[in-house]
Amino acid sequence: MKSDAVKKGVQQAPHRSLFNALGLSAEEMRRPLIGIVNSYNEIVPGHMNLDKITQAVKLGVAMAGGVPREFPAIAVCDGIAMGHEGMKYSLVTRDLIADSTEAMAKAHQFDALVMIPNCDKNVPGLLMAAARLNIPTIFVSGGPMLAGHVNGRKRSLSSMFEAVGEHAAGKLDDEGLVQFENDVCPTCGSCSGMYTANSMNCLTEVLGMGLRGNGTIPAVYSARIRLAKEAGMQIMKLLEQDIRPRDIMTEKAFMNALTVDMALGCSTNSMLHLPAIAHEVGLELNVDIANEVSARTPNLCHLAPAGPTYMEDLNEAGGVYAVMNELSKKNLLNLDCLTCTGKTVGENIKGCEIRDPQVIRPLDNPYSETGGLAALKGNLAPDSGIVKRSAVVPEMMVHDGPARVFECEEDAIEAILGGKINPGDVVVIRYEGPKGGPGMREMLNPTSAIAGMGLGSSVALITDGRFSGASRGASIGHVSPEAAVGGPIALVEEGDIIHIDIPGLKLELKVDDEELARRRAAWKPRKPKITTGYLARYAAMVTSGNRGAVLEIPGTNE
Repeated sequence: MKSDAVKKGVQQAPHRSLFNALGLSAEEMRRPLIGIVNSYNEIVPGHMNLDKITQAVKLGVAMAGGVPREFPAIAVCDGIAMGHEGMKYSLVTRDLIADSTEAMAKAHQFDALVMIPNCDKNVPGLLMAAARLNIPTIFVSGGPMLAGHVNGRKRSLSSMFEAVGEHAAGKLDDEGLVQFENDVCPTCGSCSGMYTANSMNCLTEVLGMGLRGNGTIPAVYSARIRLAKEAGMQIMKLLEQDIRPRDIMTEKAFMNALTVDMALGCSTNSMLHLPAIAHEVGLELNVDIANEVSARTPNLCHLAPAGPTYMEDLNEAGGVYAVMNELSKKNLLNLDCLTCTGKTVGENIKGCEIRDPQVIRPLDNPYSETGGLAALKGNLAPDSGIVKRSAVVPEMMVHDGPARVFECEEDAIEAILGGKINPGDVVVIRYEGPKGGPGMREMLNPTSAIAGMGLGSSVALITDGRFSGASRGASIGHVSPEAAVGGPIALVEEGDIIHIDIPGLKLELKVDDEELARRRAAWKPRKPKITTGYLARYAAMVTSGNRGAVLEIPGTNE
């Protein structure tokens, strides 16, 4: 056992004395040492129930003969961090989480790990750590929130942000806004639509790192507690069989994840996180491949914000496995991939049929013949820009409009809520990329304001930042290269015509090459916004959005 390095032999007598101080018995010191990575905190609604999940996991580990030892991981609530400097600290926690988990696991020589994440960067951060450490690991999340109800309709956090825009437009009074505040987020759990947290928890199932239901069983269901106990017991089987993350997260598994991503209509953030996780196992997952996968993968789900269904509905309709089984009927998945069940994907999904074709459409009646995400290219985004096309209204699939240029999110919000954006405009928000932000802020406030102001079917938004999974509309993010490194988005001027062709995968600035060359020659890098602390170090090491915003030592290209 790996933990023998801190438990066995004369030289380890001091180590054993410290285990004695923890209250471990001699019998426990003969058993495998299982690290339980608990992401519980009291500020993130999706994490406030993780103490109960953790206790259930520890019971499962102990029942199966292991010794669970708990340690923490941080997590940021993107909703609370939204729209101010706090959002600069969201994406960057992904690497803090991976690094700190690596440090704890290596320092204490755990034999195996159970990861207990839930929200946004917490899930990919721990998947990155699992890939990096490559010791037997299983995931069990805290589960999604139940949908809220306002005026007899199911609602969620995206509805809340859009209500702010409706209020600004005079379409919703103060009393109505308060009703939204009180009713859209009724329980603990990750917010109830197919936003980033739920996207990544679902894709953890697809990758093979979480058991069935990990992405969809609501946080408040007792089935979630049972799942946690099963995960605790299953980690002991993975340890016995020596099944490790890199045995599971293979190139074929990542292709499965991209495929199911397209069918589910996941958050655009998955195109940051999947490449970053793949990077940790030594694979390059170029975002260009997203279009190849999308071209052959039908979009089967329109969960909020793309449609009126929620995670609880997906769970009742058969969950992720039902989606996967449906896709397998068209030979779209690699069924021989090993998973944390000890079985293959094909064995896991056998017989998992769709129980509600209104939530998960069958292959012969998809929402579209192509997948939920698209990578656009052109002279405005030479490397790429990402859009959740399943959440774009038909009339905005192709759009030409004048650029309305803003140097930061706050300026754009002021203009939108101030009624200064007109139908047909293309809002450009730049210097919000991984380096320029720094931290690549999410633009849920601007996209929600546009929708709330009634401009969702006539105004596009383009940024080198990113979007919340709760964003909808013609919202194109991750534009690379970003403005801070001199990408073409830095050269856009007020009134320039921008051409968007989502079916044609194009994003172009209608300015001739000579004029662009003149602007490029006149462009000068901006001074960094932040020069001290973690964000300054992050800005110095982070790569572009099209590479997953992974960190590299300056001057290297691993």
